Amino acid sequence: MTRPPYSREPADSDRAQPITPTLGLWDAASIIVGIVVGTAIFKTPRMVFLNVTGPWQALGVWLMGGLLSLIGSLCYAELATTYPRSGGDYHYLTKAFGRWMGFLFGWAQLAVILTGSIASMAYAFADYGVQLWGAEAGEVTATLWLAAGSIVGLSVVNLLGVVVGKSVQNVLSAVKILGLVGIFMAAVLCSSRGSFESAGSPEGPGLGLALVFVLYAYGGWNDAAFVAAEVRGRQRNLPLALFLGIGLITVIYLLVILAYMVVLGFDGARASETPAADLMQRVVGDWGRSIISGLVMVSALGAINGLILTGSRIYASLGADHVIFARLASWDQRRGAPAAALIAQGVIALLLVLAVGTAVGRQVIDATLQAIRLPALPWEEYYGGFETLVAGTAPVFWGFFLLTGIALFVLRQRDPHRHRPFTVPLFPLPPIIFCGMCLYMLHASLTYAKGLAIIGLLPLAVGVPLYALSQWRGRAQHASRVE
Repeated sequence: MTRPPYSREPADSDRAQPITPTLGLWDAASIIVGIVVGTAIFKTPRMVFLNVTGPWQALGVWLMGGLLSLIGSLCYAELATTYPRSGGDYHYLTKAFGRWMGFLFGWAQLAVILTGSIASMAYAFADYGVQLWGAEAGEVTATLWLAAGSIVGLSVVNLLGVVVGKSVQNVLSAVKILGLVGIFMAAVLCSSRGSFESAGSPEGPGLGLALVFVLYAYGGWNDAAFVAAEVRGRQRNLPLALFLGIGLITVIYLLVILAYMVVLGFDGARASETPAADLMQRVVGDWGRSIISGLVMVSALGAINGLILTGSRIYASLGADHVIFARLASWDQRRGAPAAALIAQGVIALLLVLAVGTAVGRQVIDATLQAIRLPALPWEEYYGGFETLVAGTAPVFWGFFLLTGIALFVLRQRDPHRHRPFTVPLFPLPPIIFCGMCLYMLHASLTYAKGLAIIGLLPLAVGVPLYALSQWRGRAQHASRVE
């Protein structure tokens, strides 16, 4: 007797991605660079400097972040080449733990995690745009229009098809790479030199917290797995793209951090909240700050476009496997784009911009939480607004990341005869290190977020009855077809 569709795990033939693969090696690497190199390299260095003892430890912790990311990429290279279905983590979690786990992952990404990242980057783009064009600081209307415009504009770009989306991504990634290398070259040419001497003791909790901020700056490299089915020659190109992308990011980060310390000195970099702007101001004067604002905007746009392109593939896979989200599975065959998923993602990201980016929206969120007997969110803590959203969703993000690492062990055991075009070298050491990193970051994010973790946990709780409803509707549809 054939089992009904609602009870089967997804087939490896990809109904969620019915087009011919069009992404080359650089396209996939460009997506990684575009998503990872957002605004963190401009915002988090001070928090790292405050938690290390000197310049060499600062460079060491950034190098460690790159190496840990490379180790994680070994795990993803095996999973993505062995199970090359659109949706990445969604598919691995479904194969390893069951349909319910994949459903919760996909739903959480759609409801708040990935869409929240898009909204957060859009707001950062808008903040710097308002500053660059001389609008009044904190001018909410201009910021909202710019943030919304970036989401709508780049969603339309990706609705035009993967070829257009990847072309825009390649340009944005190239510009940000050249801009960051330009910061290093400016430091080399600058006649002013800071001192590498330091007080010798961190002003914060120490190296562990520094690593948390560094790994945050490296976050997003795994999103390339979401488009695994669209990579040409993926058995070779996908692992190479992961290694190339992370390797390039690591080198760029090290050059930029070195540039900050060369021009500002270690103590100067530790004291600066905007080290890139302060560096460029020393080199070219007041224009330097405008140059950096423009570079941050380009970096944010690259991250937004990469997230929009890759995230939509999760929801298309979710729709292909779960009847309640079936509409999200539709593709524009002519352009090669998951149109419904892109539109749904854009709408939710826009709603998050309005909800988190305005006082009225935050009041509505607090009133809703209080109506279900939960405390209001401490918006003024965690640097406010979207930083609060990111802090609240981080535990769920790292929890799913950890489960993906564990999925590698599960699938090795459950599917031992499966052809694996790429296998993790020195197994099981790399996945153990990767899972250890994820466990550490899960603990750190829970410690940091405390009660704020409800932002990420609440969508998961809502996802449980949604999954039950989807299963029930699947059974009902199957029964009606049988009759």
